[in-house]
Amino acid sequence: MSGFIQITDTHVVAPGTLVCRRSDSASALRQAIETINAKLPLLAGIDCAIVTGDLTDHGTPEEYAHFAALMEDLNLPWRAIPGNHDQREAMRSAFADEPWMPISGPIHWMRDFGPFSVIALDTLLEGAHYGELGPEGLAFLDASLAAIGDQPAIVATHHPWMHSGIPAMDADNLRDGAALMKRLEAHPAPLRMISGHVHRAMTGQIGRVTCQIAPATCHSVLTDHQPQTDPQLVLEPGGSTVCRWLDAPGPGLVSDVIPTGAFPGPFPFQD
Repeated sequence: MSGFIQITDTHVVAPGTLVCRRSDSASALRQAIETINAKLPLLAGIDCAIVTGDLTDHGTPEEYAHFAALMEDLNLPWRAIPGNHDQREAMRSAFADEPWMPISGPIHWMRDFGPFSVIALDTLLEGAHYGELGPEGLAFLDASLAAIGDQPAIVATHHPWMHSGIPAMDADNLRDGAALMKRLEAHPAPLRMISGHVHRAMTGQIGRVTCQIAPATCHSVLTDHQPQTDPQLVLEPGGSTVCRWLDAPGPGLVSDVIPTGAFPGPFPFQD
């Protein structure tokens, strides 16, 4: 068994400040890390965390330093891709010593987990809320899929291609997702796409590809299916997602959302 924990949309700001004057994103990440650390002894095979974008709210060096300081308490190594609230070069500078960080260009990387690989794609288009892979991102995907042959894969992005049903969020998803999905459909092995951006836990199916959006550690986006409305935040509990490869009854990835916090229990089942 092998796997990872997906953390997304941490939106860390400068110490002592709040997102939109309401969301204490640093405290939320700290609590999420405490929850993950407490759960790790029960989670077999988890060997890293993957942060799928929006590490910070404004992409400043101060915010990245704050994020890094908070992540020092996580009892796992971690790696990341940027989201639309990040700044690529500031992020590169902050984590230049990390082995997963490219020296230049988009922050794409790939990691072999044994029974599957994760292909992480940078969808940041600076100055825009929506995402785009562009020719360079699609070329990295092509080369990665060719390299893994018939191995199953998880493609990680910040921006999803599936629609959430929240029009204000769907307007800012991945613009060239059709080209991405065409390549995933052609891969000979099972594939899953995991994303963030929407701040809610959602699952959909596009062709034969399962698409999954993870909850944010901080505030959520209001579930509002009405057209022509602006997105709004709600202070619902945050969460992280455990992704583990299981061999029975058939080989595949199983995901489990872990809500942030400490709750009563466990208790034995009894009459």
